[in-house]
Amino acid sequence: MLEKQNLALPIAIVIAGALIGGSLFFVGRTNAPATDTTPAVAQKDIPGVTSADHSMGSIDAPIVIVEYTDLECPFCKQFDGTMKQVVANYGGKVAWVTRNFPLQQLHPNAPKLALGAECVASLGGNDAYWKFLDSIFLQAPINTFFDMTKLTSTAEGVGVNGKEFNTCVASGTFQEKITNEFNDAVGAGGQGTPFSVIVLKDGMSNSTKKALGDLQATLQPGTLLVSKGGKQIGMGGSQPMEIIRSVLDVLLAGK
Repeated sequence: MLEKQNLALPIAIVIAGALIGGSLFFVGRTNAPATDTTPAVAQKDIPGVTSADHSMGSIDAPIVIVEYTDLECPFCKQFDGTMKQVVANYGGKVAWVTRNFPLQQLHPNAPKLALGAECVASLGGNDAYWKFLDSIFLQAPINTFFDMTKLTSTAEGVGVNGKEFNTCVASGTFQEKITNEFNDAVGAGGQGTPFSVIVLKDGMSNSTKKALGDLQATLQPGTLLVSKGGKQIGMGGSQPMEIIRSVLDVLLAGK
């Protein structure tokens, strides 16, 4: 499975320019925060959000931000704090979902951390999943690496049975899920982590599209990529709160 991950990302970067076609319109100018790689180039929509996703906030909210994350990525650790602010500030209007995008070539432990997170979710539920991520990031803040010998004790610390957790991780129960989510991110244009997709429950009106386009003077080209159907917006990198707020306020203005 991991071989597919290693191949998918560089291939996507090479062919992205050829596939961009007429399926997207771009929003952006000036500078944006650094990311692991270049800004995203979307190719297709991601699968819809369901109750099986790891969510903070109601997935029935008008807007759901789906973050494809790598638990060893420093920018994902930074973005985690930003997204908690988003959920707190837009309670009921914006939900947050995380999916897996472990970049093994950059972060060797990321695939196993992803497996661990999925096993925690299956054994302990949604709350345990989020507590597990908090604990991983607390033990290994930005520009440090998590001590993998503490993986089991970290799972136990959020209420999961250690023996069951180890069996789940060793069996690779969720490897196919992780690989599928990785490839979904690549297919949607993800070229680095975090890669997020803003999913709009009701799409956008023409006036909202115009207002979103007016943000281009403050954003780097390619920071936001709106799908042809107008219901998904790709967003590359650990964007700061002010940029996310400006986008959300435009999208929510007509709600």
